[in-house]
Amino acid sequence: MPEFFLRLLALVKKEFRQMLRDRSNLAVGVTLPVIMIMLFGYGISFDLEHAALAIVDEGGGACADRVAVALRSSKYFDTRILRHFAGAEQMLRRGEVTGILRLPGDFDKDASSGGAAAQLVLNGTEAQSARTLEAYVSGALANVRCGVAPATPAVTVVPRMWFNEANTSTWFIIPGLIGVILTLIGAFLASLLVAREWERGTFEALFVSPVQPLEIVLSKAVPYVAIGLADVAVVLGFAVFVFDVPIRGSLAVLAGVSLEFLIVSVLMGLVISALARTQFLASQVALLVSFMPAVVLSGFIFDLRSMPHWIQPICSLLPATHFMKAIKTVFLVGNEASIVGFEAAVLLGYALLFVLLSTKLLAKKLA
Repeated sequence: MPEFFLRLLALVKKEFRQMLRDRSNLAVGVTLPVIMIMLFGYGISFDLEHAALAIVDEGGGACADRVAVALRSSKYFDTRILRHFAGAEQMLRRGEVTGILRLPGDFDKDASSGGAAAQLVLNGTEAQSARTLEAYVSGALANVRCGVAPATPAVTVVPRMWFNEANTSTWFIIPGLIGVILTLIGAFLASLLVAREWERGTFEALFVSPVQPLEIVLSKAVPYVAIGLADVAVVLGFAVFVFDVPIRGSLAVLAGVSLEFLIVSVLMGLVISALARTQFLASQVALLVSFMPAVVLSGFIFDLRSMPHWIQPICSLLPATHFMKAIKTVFLVGNEASIVGFEAAVLLGYALLFVLLSTKLLAKKLA
């Protein structure tokens, strides 16, 4: 057993030195996460503010003016008042406005009896913005009172946003970004390890050494796990001090779950690199089976329940899906044991599976 640790320590030192000499991979591991968090943090948002909205007031009147004032005073709209729909239609075609709110000529008359209707025309080429704008306009109009006051409804809904009281998409994008970065650092960079050594001819030197496949797997995983943990610390710093995202769970739980997923990602990359003997093939496979699914199919941005039913079981097989659910829970909800504990157990199972696979594959190479 002491010989095992001595050989492992020597291999880890070798891998660290090799990683430090390879400045391209080091730059990707250190600088790219910072670039990604700035791009995703500031560039991706489902919140809508200052949306250009044309209000076509065909009849004029007190109620129509109240509608215009309610929309103009909101931070969500930049309104333009017109009298004819044709002009607003041209503005929508040219992309000068996102939507048109059409108040017909009898709007005030109908409003006095409590039966007014307005037409909302939206630019469907930006479906997400259109749905958001529709919700904002409907909410603003619900607070406008004209003519006869409506009867008191039987049920009054008082909404309250739990776990994301700021109602901002940044709060769920930033935690999920940790999973994307760890996939990039782990699966993508680690997939190039063995493949690069096969190309350079340095891997054959291990044939004449007494090292075991498990020692090779562990030694190649340690440097990238270290870089990944440093990247997690960087993302946490940006999340808290730049984007004001709360961390309601404990840092120990957050670090533990992140470490589990990082190990899974690195081991997945080693499995890919053991199968692909060229860096080009290894990088393409890593993008297809790890990075792209982590972005699209893990719940990082899109709610998995809105996807087709046949693809949801596939999403549940991805390690990134379980990590996204766990990390967002730790950030925004807290140490919810029923969720975090289960997802952590699944990640542990994936880690054991990839250890066995990578060790077996490398054993075949060394046989």
